[in-house]
This record gives sequence, C-alpha cells and structure tokens, in this order.
Amino acid sequence: MTYPILFRHKVLSVREKENLSIAQVAKRFGVGVASVMRWIKTPDPKTTRNKPATRINMEMLAQDIKNYPDAYQYERAKRLGVSKQGINHALKRLGVTYKKKPVSPQSQRKRAAYLPAKN
Repeated sequence: MTYPILFRHKVLSVREKENLSIAQVAKRFGVGVASVMRWIKTPDPKTTRNKPATRINMEMLAQDIKNYPDAYQYERAKRLGVSKQGINHALKRLGVTYKKKPVSPQSQRKRAAYLPAKN
C-alpha cells in the first residue's frame, strides 16, 4: 500500500518544524522508519516500473496468438511456462485486443485475439 502524497508531505513538514528524528516521526505517525527515509529521498511515489518482462518471450507470445487466436490466457501460460497474470500483463504490453466475431450467430460467438498492426 502506498501512502497518499499529502500524508507524506505532512510527515516531512512535521519532522522539519519540530526537529524530530526519523525514528520519532515514524513512531508518531505509525509508519516504518524505512518509509520515512525513502520519503526524504523522493517524497512522491513511483508510478511506473522500469523492468521489462524477464521470462516471457514476446515474439513467442505473438506467434502463439497467431497460432491460437481463441486460446484462453491460462492455456497460453501453460504453453509458455509462465503465470496467468504474467500473460495478462504481456498481452497488455503487446496491445492485444479481443473482439467477438461478427459473422457467427450470437449464441456461438467466440473471442479471437488481434494483434495491433505494426506501423
């Protein structure tokens, strides 16, 4: 859980105004000492991670989408040897969308994956 930005700034301002140590301000506000130390360095929370996918080969995933457009994510995960959530995040990174096939009757519609067109 991340603490709100206003709370972080309040903790740091109280620390400066009352000249408290890091341990004292952490105890007063009920947060961890490491959190207060981290807030001193960068008070605003990080919104993104700069870490690429490590286990999922994106080319293999794109090929799997082309070979099996109707496959479920758990099936893709089993074929590629990764978790279901990892597949979910990788599909978002690839920009894969799922569309219903408009030509089939509504009772037998299947979902198919579509990769975005490369420019």
